[in-house]
Amino acid sequence: MTSDTQAYVNWFRHSTPYINAHRGKTFVIAFPGEAVAHTNFLHFIQDIVLLHSLGIRIVLVHGARPQIDQRLEESGLPIRIEYHRRVTDLAAMPAALEAIGRTSIQIQCHLAQGMAAAHIHPGKQLVATGNYVAAKPYGVRNGVDYQLSGEVRKINHTAIHQQLDDGDLVLLSPIGFSPTGEVFNLLWEEVAAATAIALKADKILYLSEQEGILSTDGELIRELTVPQASELINDFEQPHYSLISARDTVTAGINRAHIISYEEDGALLQELFTVDGKGTMLARENYEKVRAATIDDVASVLELIEPIEQQGILVRRSRELLETEIEHFTLIERDGKVIACAALYPFPDEQAGELACVVVHPEYRHGDRGDTLLKTIEQRALTRGLNSLFVLTTRTAHWFVERGFAAATVAELPQHRQSLYNFQRNSKVFLKHLAAKKTPVR
Repeated sequence: MTSDTQAYVNWFRHSTPYINAHRGKTFVIAFPGEAVAHTNFLHFIQDIVLLHSLGIRIVLVHGARPQIDQRLEESGLPIRIEYHRRVTDLAAMPAALEAIGRTSIQIQCHLAQGMAAAHIHPGKQLVATGNYVAAKPYGVRNGVDYQLSGEVRKINHTAIHQQLDDGDLVLLSPIGFSPTGEVFNLLWEEVAAATAIALKADKILYLSEQEGILSTDGELIRELTVPQASELINDFEQPHYSLISARDTVTAGINRAHIISYEEDGALLQELFTVDGKGTMLARENYEKVRAATIDDVASVLELIEPIEQQGILVRRSRELLETEIEHFTLIERDGKVIACAALYPFPDEQAGELACVVVHPEYRHGDRGDTLLKTIEQRALTRGLNSLFVLTTRTAHWFVERGFAAATVAELPQHRQSLYNFQRNSKVFLKHLAAKKTPVR
């Protein structure tokens, strides 16, 4: 088996939990007109068809700004954008509607071709479009009369859910209608956000030119919480409208929002079916969390520590033993996957605790997760009235010394632990005295 083939097999195996987790979920996927015009768009459509075939309920929301600009230029009409929103007058509206209609039809054609190639539902309606968006005039803002540009009033979520229940993929355009029959030009980001909120979608994904949200230093930010996103929005010199919309949808109750590149082939699949993703994910709380282990975590912990046991770094633990000791473990969980663990075995008579089984998955050793576990274990020890930690190790002495542990002897271990010491293994003993943090006087 070639290395490329093996990499594919490994990726496919690791994607299984995500395939099962995403099946039956509702995703809103939004993209600008620039994405439709990009050479990678056909690959993106293939990935959408794949998601649809895996049982994901998909609503697509497209933009059409460059297409409208081109049509206005061809008609000799001015292009006017104020605060990211187009000023659409009576003369410009026919050109806008024509450009939006053509873009929608182009997307539907690509989807139909992709689904036919994938042998999905032959002879059945595949893509549903319709008057699902009610809108109202945006009005006069900052002295600018936006005329026939509007904002979302309401999403007909019942009708959209019906189409999704029937197995169709839903496509929404950036237009909306008033109860009296007026049509308004809308922002695709706002249509996407309002749709996700109305549907109570599980995710919303925004496609952008960049690979995600970049820091002021140009580095990709993989994860953001709502407060962090708000801070970034304030720091940026120019408004980042996808990030603003993503933050607002998560604030309104959507579990997660993602921002990925429409230029990179496969970015959508990597974002949805790998642990680290490919772009930026925005969530209400941290993507990773530290928590106490439960009996349901035994299999995950065994999978994590087995390679270290095979190397002789850890003493092998059977499933039966781990089941009886699982309450001593603290875990770091990342999107449902256990990526690090550590255990605290208390010896209350000596007010000491043993720190054991400190393991971080090889793919996540670039962070400070070991330090996070150590701090958590130290706090748990203090809470239980322990004033020292000891550790037995054969290969990682330097790591513990750098974190305040000092060399000790077997005779300094609690009496019961001395009786269990394996002299053949010849582990080195290190000890750290704990001091509770004093609360400052205010």
